[in-house]
Amino acid sequence: MGSNEIYTIGREFGSLGKQVGQDLAKRLGIKFYDKELLQKAAKESGLCEEIFESHDEKPTNSFLYSLVMDTYTGGSYSTAPFLDMPLNHKVFLAQFDAIKKIAANESCVIVGRCADYALADEPHCLNIFIRSNMDDRIKRISERLNVTENKAKDIIKKKDKERSSYYNYYTSKKWGDARSYDLCLNTSQISVEDSIELILKYRECMRSHNKYCLLYTSPSPRD
Repeated sequence: MGSNEIYTIGREFGSLGKQVGQDLAKRLGIKFYDKELLQKAAKESGLCEEIFESHDEKPTNSFLYSLVMDTYTGGSYSTAPFLDMPLNHKVFLAQFDAIKKIAANESCVIVGRCADYALADEPHCLNIFIRSNMDDRIKRISERLNVTENKAKDIIKKKDKERSSYYNYYTSKKWGDARSYDLCLNTSQISVEDSIELILKYRECMRSHNKYCLLYTSPSPRD
């Protein structure tokens, strides 16, 4: 994939993770991918975009995934392994391919969708997780969606459960666990701006030492 620098961001719902990603991309002058990834995957796979939106980061209960992954070669949307698999797996694999193609062509920030897993072999990929205290998340979602705090809490729990189930199933790692990422930040403790500064400092350490800087982070599974 060359020397493209990729930032993947996992996030709790209401943690400002998307804003961190958007502002980071703007600061660096690189592309930001969130819903845009769905559009790209839909176009390349031939599936309609509405299907991607309805299955976006949704959990699955199928036991067939490990079987189809053994026979799927990537990007082959007209072959039997892809055509015969469940729809939710088609969506995941189309996104998986789109993420790898994007990372091969440009530096960028990608939010969610197991991007860290798709780019596990990419040495220039920095995997980040953004969290925030529940009270702060409730307040943000309540104001953003104009709902009661009790309703906001229910929405947060549902979205977090969907994201964690989706991530845990497809990656065999644990969503939100520091060991699944390179850098974990709490936006209840620091601002979005400070979060970006720490991310850039971490990247500087990666460039300087060609290994992961131990400052501001927890142990990485790739150490």
